[in-house]
Amino acid sequence: MKTKKVIMAALFAALACVATMVIKIPSPKGYVNLGDSIVLLSGWMLSPLFGFFAAAIGSMLADLLLGFGVYAPATFIIKGVMALTAFFFAKCLKGKTGILPSRLIGAVVAEVIMVLGYFVFESVIYGGFAAAAVSLTFNGLQGVIGMIVGLILAKFFDKSGIMK
Repeated sequence: MKTKKVIMAALFAALACVATMVIKIPSPKGYVNLGDSIVLLSGWMLSPLFGFFAAAIGSMLADLLLGFGVYAPATFIIKGVMALTAFFFAKCLKGKTGILPSRLIGAVVAEVIMVLGYFVFESVIYGGFAAAAVSLTFNGLQGVIGMIVGLILAKFFDKSGIMK
């Protein structure tokens, strides 16, 4: 059973990397991409540990391969924490609110973590909050897109029985 979990985590890491790299819209300090949808799926579909590492490694790899290596350490932490957040909200609220609301709430909290995480990181590397503020809108847009696509994909995975 552990082999299956490792394989699924590797698959999600590869999907996060590809989703981040393939469709990217340039922004002033990077790019908007679909990687967050897979990061959220990693949290919803895998265990906390495997979800964390699938999201963190896949997203970090994309930064390294696309020439944004300075972001790699922050991305590893931010995307891993996003997957953990998605997992725990979905797990804790599922019985109280249902699967869709629990995932939606977890996705919103995870994306806020992403926006704030990169804001703090960019404030440090760019020397102030004003320079980092430029990315807030684009990271927010990426978060909204990631939530929508992630929720659609999760619904598809649920109906297909792929993750069982």
